[in-house]
Amino acid sequence: MKFLRLVFFVTTALILSRPVQATQLLIPMDNAQSNHLKAYGIAYWVLEQGIDIKWLLNYRGGSYLIEYRKVFEDECIIRNVTYQVITEVQAATIQQQIAEPDVNMDVMELHKVPRIAVYSPKNKQPWDDAVTLALTYAEIPYDVIYDEEVLSGLLPTYDWLHLHHEDFTGQYGKFWANYRNYAWYKEDVRVNEEMAHKLGFQKVSDLKLAVAKKIRDFVLGGGYLFAMCSATDSYDVAMAADQVDICDVMFDGDPMDPDAQNKLNYDNCLAFRNFSLITNPAVYEISNIDVTMTRPRTIKEKNDYFALFEFSAKWDHIPTMLCQNHQRIIKGFMGQTTAFNEDLIKPNVIIMGENKPANEARYIHGEFGKGFWTFYGGHDPEDYQHRIGDPPTDLNLYPNSAGYRLILNNILFPAAKKKKRKT
Repeated sequence: MKFLRLVFFVTTALILSRPVQATQLLIPMDNAQSNHLKAYGIAYWVLEQGIDIKWLLNYRGGSYLIEYRKVFEDECIIRNVTYQVITEVQAATIQQQIAEPDVNMDVMELHKVPRIAVYSPKNKQPWDDAVTLALTYAEIPYDVIYDEEVLSGLLPTYDWLHLHHEDFTGQYGKFWANYRNYAWYKEDVRVNEEMAHKLGFQKVSDLKLAVAKKIRDFVLGGGYLFAMCSATDSYDVAMAADQVDICDVMFDGDPMDPDAQNKLNYDNCLAFRNFSLITNPAVYEISNIDVTMTRPRTIKEKNDYFALFEFSAKWDHIPTMLCQNHQRIIKGFMGQTTAFNEDLIKPNVIIMGENKPANEARYIHGEFGKGFWTFYGGHDPEDYQHRIGDPPTDLNLYPNSAGYRLILNNILFPAAKKKKRKT
């Protein structure tokens, strides 16, 4: 009896003294997460260390499963990112649950660090750009490039390109009517004209068209393009107006082509078709793609929301990745381009977020050649009507912003290992 008792105590002591091996780090992305935006930065940082990540699509808001390392846990603590240390058995159970055929979830492996570029002017104006704000806050590194770098052939060295709120038509955002006497507007015109002449172009519109074509080639060859605000519709308008002068005299020194509308080639566009130009230089719009002023838009701020679509995680991996969120209903926000008239969107484009009663899309996606593009309407998800000269948004006040999460989903998208649809 004494021998058996001794064996029992020795065995118990050995079990209790055995170190617990924490094998997985789960970063939840549902409402339990204290800082959703910083969590994307953790994921990017882990990829920089050469460690693959499992993105658990539709599981607790699109959570991350990472091989446990003490340094990863410490980084979550430093950045105030909620995490759970789980065993290999618990991780396997979660993945078994996700694999069930009747569950709308899947596992996407992230296996590379996306090289990120932001197309932005070097004389960037004081009002902020939501994407650079999100990247900086999440501590995700990026390079700022502009016309010279694009035309020199630098784009193929990157995986992901964001377009600053640019006007690719050469009309300076149609700010002329209200701001032509402001110092910042005059400086913007001067800098752009100098750059056009330096690079061998007669007009800014010609320079911007050449840049737009380089961006097209970037996507065609397998790049990932993300654009917000006026960079979305102005890109397609510029491409449709190839070899057509759509700029009036105050923008480029000579009148526009009186037959410009009939000469547009919608086949050149990524997202839109059959749109009409807004030729009045005093109207703060370039076409009727944007719904901000052309209808006019009657939605009030308190009622301005859009809904994210729920896609099949096991079949439609890409839109599922891009829509990961802890909320399906997102607060609307305005911009120089706020939302897209659904009647003018090409039929092969995927609408991922919309206000259906208003017939306006806010978040759209498509493929082009070997690459992909995503357009997101509006300027700043946490500043409803961001005006020129307004102070930058402090994302420390919005660490769980559902609107900003959509931007950061696109950041991680190029890291995903391509997988075939399940049959």
